[in-house]
Amino acid sequence: MVLTLSIIGIILSVILLYFNARKYTSSIYLGIFFFLISLYGIIQYVILFSKSIFLIGIVFTNIGFPTYLIGPMLYFYFRSVLSDNARLKMHDWWHLLPMLFFLAGAFPYIISPWSFKLEVAQKIIEKDIMLTTYNSGLVSMYKYVPLPVVFLSRPVLVMGYLLWSAGLLLRFKIYRRESMVLQQQHFMQKWLWILLIFLFILVLSHALQLVVTFKVMNTAVFKTLNLLQVFAGTGLAGLLISPFFFPGILYGLTRLPESLENKKNTRVAFEPLPAESVIISSKFESDYLDLIGKLTDQCMNEYQPYLQQDLNLAQLSLLVNIPVHHLAYYFREVKQMSFTDFRNGWRIEHAKNLILEGKSKNLTLEAIGLLAGFTTRNTFLTTFKKVEGITPKEFVNKLRP
Repeated sequence: MVLTLSIIGIILSVILLYFNARKYTSSIYLGIFFFLISLYGIIQYVILFSKSIFLIGIVFTNIGFPTYLIGPMLYFYFRSVLSDNARLKMHDWWHLLPMLFFLAGAFPYIISPWSFKLEVAQKIIEKDIMLTTYNSGLVSMYKYVPLPVVFLSRPVLVMGYLLWSAGLLLRFKIYRRESMVLQQQHFMQKWLWILLIFLFILVLSHALQLVVTFKVMNTAVFKTLNLLQVFAGTGLAGLLISPFFFPGILYGLTRLPESLENKKNTRVAFEPLPAESVIISSKFESDYLDLIGKLTDQCMNEYQPYLQQDLNLAQLSLLVNIPVHHLAYYFREVKQMSFTDFRNGWRIEHAKNLILEGKSKNLTLEAIGLLAGFTTRNTFLTTFKKVEGITPKEFVNKLRP
């Protein structure tokens, strides 16, 4: 399960970075956070369960140092969301110190010969000594820092940042209730609390697992099903799966541009939105989705792009200057239909208007379908029957006296 969830976490981080990184720096912190959580899970799986000398030789100590940034990335994400300012500050460099300390201690082992790493991996598999007794002289930090402290340092550090982030959220709720940042964006507040709760369950369970492991000096604690394993699995699963229930987090639904705020209750004259107009205001997801609906309908009504046979979602995105993934979310979640059905609905209305104007007296139904944007006669007939419940011929016959 750890491997499956870690793969989900990698996919999640890619989605966050792909859709949001260029517009929302805070999503970069969140994407890195999920990637590092997943990396830590993969390292654990490889060392404890894979029994692969090659894979253990790669991951053991070599790639673990970035996971000390899990806590800082969480804090940066919360701070950037709550302050609406994702820029790092000059003094933020000190958040890197735990990672740099671990890297410095592990560096002699990292640059050691591959043959030596394979020997260590073999011993880990044969004697199961990774957590409790391994103390290579090449990992210099282990000479001065007790091994339990090294392994417990990650969850303890993450827990500290978790409590710090929770403090930021509580302070925001108490002292900045009327803030413009999260006003009318209740899903964001719910998401932040869910993130903290699942992370707390995961970190606390994992820390207790490590404590028990060093107490009994046996890594079987991680390999046998027990209550701590169940809680840790629940925390990890909830942490990595919950973002998929918040499309606004995954796909970055933006706030209503300030330049359009005054148009939300009036007729929206269609015009492409200038890129520089994405200025944050107090209106969020619901107003933005309403705006998408107004702009798409206005575009279809006035410019009739559906008459182009090759019209697709990407082209509509260029016309209304709204990101493709925002349009896709709008059609899927709000309209609850595909873009193809939306486009074909406009085409059928256009075909009906042509028939009502008497065009069917001089043109074949196939020609009317082509004029409405359909590529073939069969597509037109099938779509007309699907939308209207009758064929175009039956529609024409109903109009005859």
